[in-house]
Amino acid sequence: MANNQNTVYAFIDSQNLNLGTRNDIVKNDIKVYSGWKLDYEKFYRYLGDKFHVSKAYIFIGYVEKYEEMYKNLSHYGYELVFKPTITDDHGKPKGNVDAELVLYSSAIEYGNYDKGVFVAGDGDYYCLYKYLASKEKLLKIIIPNKKSESSLLKEFQAYKVFLEFERPKLEYIEKS
Repeated sequence: MANNQNTVYAFIDSQNLNLGTRNDIVKNDIKVYSGWKLDYEKFYRYLGDKFHVSKAYIFIGYVEKYEEMYKNLSHYGYELVFKPTITDDHGKPKGNVDAELVLYSSAIEYGNYDKGVFVAGDGDYYCLYKYLASKEKLLKIIIPNKKSESSLLKEFQAYKVFLEFERPKLEYIEKS
């Protein structure tokens, strides 16, 4: 991944991306969105080809049993930033990565990139997007699907890309 003009970094909220593509969304007992499985290798290439991303950070909760997946993501080219996890009331691991993504993009890596691509349709990132847009550092906000988009992000229409429309290019297909 390279670009001669601007240095572009991607900052990916893994939970937002995973849940936004994989889970069906049901409203009033009607399925309004059918989930799919993202091919992370294709997605890494997509970020480079479409947005000229030179470094892609993926923020993810660390769970030991997923070590093989972490190795694969790293092999594809992602820089992994781990968040320690806790177990919720249902025994599922939880690792909210919002603070890490904001810290990396607005402080730790801020001076190292010219433009940022953010993968999260979450309203929690509103103030980050607002700040980066005011500094002309916001390139795109990739939102997994229109149904999961926060209404807080209405003012960022010019920056939005909906991943569901890229599904034919990015869906993981089982090899037989």
